[in-house]
Amino acid sequence: MGSVYRLTLRQLSGRWRLLITIVLASLPVVMGLIATMVDDPPSNEDFEGIVINGMLAGSILPLVVLAIASAAFANEIEDRTLANLTLSPIPRWQIVVPKLLGAMTVAVPFIVGSAFITSQLYFDGDMTAVIAVTVGAFVGVALYSSVFIWAGLMTTRAIGFGLLYVFLWEGIFSGFVSGVRFLSIRHYSIALMHGLDERRFAGSDNLSFGVAIGASVVVFVLFLLLSVRRLRRMDVP
Repeated sequence: MGSVYRLTLRQLSGRWRLLITIVLASLPVVMGLIATMVDDPPSNEDFEGIVINGMLAGSILPLVVLAIASAAFANEIEDRTLANLTLSPIPRWQIVVPKLLGAMTVAVPFIVGSAFITSQLYFDGDMTAVIAVTVGAFVGVALYSSVFIWAGLMTTRAIGFGLLYVFLWEGIFSGFVSGVRFLSIRHYSIALMHGLDERRFAGSDNLSFGVAIGASVVVFVLFLLLSVRRLRRMDVP
């Protein structure tokens, strides 16, 4: 597992991928800095809705994880090196798990770091709020990584399908169709933030803290198992 994990880190740490990730992850930080410097700062509700929910959780987090996690197996498939892994006498889960951990290792410092710094700036060191936002962002990275690792195994067009999912399901449908939030990773993250600090997103129609935790565990484990199942059954080129 260790060799697969290290290989994944090298594959996902390309210069251009990291540069784009840094630029995207810095945008909420810039917004948080601007919000603290203007004469008429936005209200907590506006900042949470626009920057944390809309920008960080709704756009930047899933896009960054999509670019990283979907490539974990896609690169192997395109380079025709996946057969080298699958021919090894190791269980398939010992290939999927380090791939997933590798994707999370690359994405977490940028996204969670962005969430931490942004909330630290705007909430002026309120550690309850900072921890809530940071934990919510970490859970979002874990869940999207699990989903997009599976997507990278299912299709060579994982980026395209992922973009449709992010903008249509997470962006549009989950915002206008109330029932969709029960199947929305973004809503799980926001519900966890609210559950850890009830002052955050207090005016939103959030899922309960228990439901968010349970749904997060189910989604993470489900797509991890689906990835293992797919790797067992797929025809490796």
